[in-house]
Amino acid sequence: MAPLDSADFAAWFRLLETPGLGREKARRLLAALGEPAAVLASPPAVLRDVVGPKLAEALQQEPPDFAARLQAAQAWLAGGGQRHVLTLGHPAWPPLLLQAADAPLLLYAEGDLSALSAPAVAVVGSRQPTPQGRDNAEHFAHELASAGWVVVSGLAQGVDAAAHEGALAAGGRTVAVVGTGLDQCYPARHRALARRIAEQGALLSEYAPGTPPLAEHFPQRNRLIAALARGTLVVEAALRSGSLITARLANEAGREVWAIPGSIHAPQSRGCHALIKQGAALVESVQDMLDELDPSATPQPAATAAPAQADLPWQPTETAAPTAPTDPLLAALGDDPVALDTLLARTGESTATLNARLLELELTGHVARLPGGLFQRRHRG
Repeated sequence: MAPLDSADFAAWFRLLETPGLGREKARRLLAALGEPAAVLASPPAVLRDVVGPKLAEALQQEPPDFAARLQAAQAWLAGGGQRHVLTLGHPAWPPLLLQAADAPLLLYAEGDLSALSAPAVAVVGSRQPTPQGRDNAEHFAHELASAGWVVVSGLAQGVDAAAHEGALAAGGRTVAVVGTGLDQCYPARHRALARRIAEQGALLSEYAPGTPPLAEHFPQRNRLIAALARGTLVVEAALRSGSLITARLANEAGREVWAIPGSIHAPQSRGCHALIKQGAALVESVQDMLDELDPSATPQPAATAAPAQADLPWQPTETAAPTAPTDPLLAALGDDPVALDTLLARTGESTATLNARLLELELTGHVARLPGGLFQRRHRG
């Protein structure tokens, strides 16, 4: 692993810790000015032109407790060879996450990075499931993992924990997306489960080490669960449930949504029944899901996307970003919004290569990322 006081990592950390900045404005700064170090070195007048005077001023001042937070992140990274920081452009960045309209700019991961790129299905549901609901979550996850799918969930009590357990019991891989820093575990009772997930899959968070379990982080966590998976299975959910947020986000991204029906008398089934009324597929067996999960449409195999362990965890790709408007990928984009699958067919590139090239074009201002996983060429004067 590279030295933990890496200037690149410190610059990323400093940028993203700026109070009030947020992902959208951070992305705008990176697209306009380049790498985080260049953003932080930019004159105030330049920053004001991009994000306004208030944020320009915030970027000139070190955030409260910045040194201590940076040290905590570095200490966590130093704690094991399976701990990583991924930035946009890293070859292990999850391919499907690049299609998300509100993707994070930096991720912390612990475990097998190849699990982040492998074909995945999300399994989510109630924190207080019925015994049958817990059994269903474990069984469906077990069968999905046995069929080669990575199971993604949120490490919460109830359905999430059962889904992780089912995948692990099958000898498969599972990814837990959490709403805390990876040095924390919420709920605390899942510490042993989290360790097993890191050994047989991966833990993932967009929050820096030291971040506690804040309520507003969990809906944000749900968007990553939906984005990482080809489809989302809701096992049990009340009408007001975070699982329904995950399902809605999956549907908006054009992914499959499945729901398991239950008793009309059980509050935990009402959310699933509402989803089915709205068009989610009713499933009674794992085969119902597998019939809709075409293996030929899955992401590239993990072996082609994961980096060597010796790679710097925060090092961006070294390929020079194209600047000429005659770049072949710009020609393939054309003038109308286009999906990644269409670009794959037009260019013949691998998913990993195409995602890296699209990021380079986005950061240089030649391509815009649109909702729904679409990309569009920007015509600059």
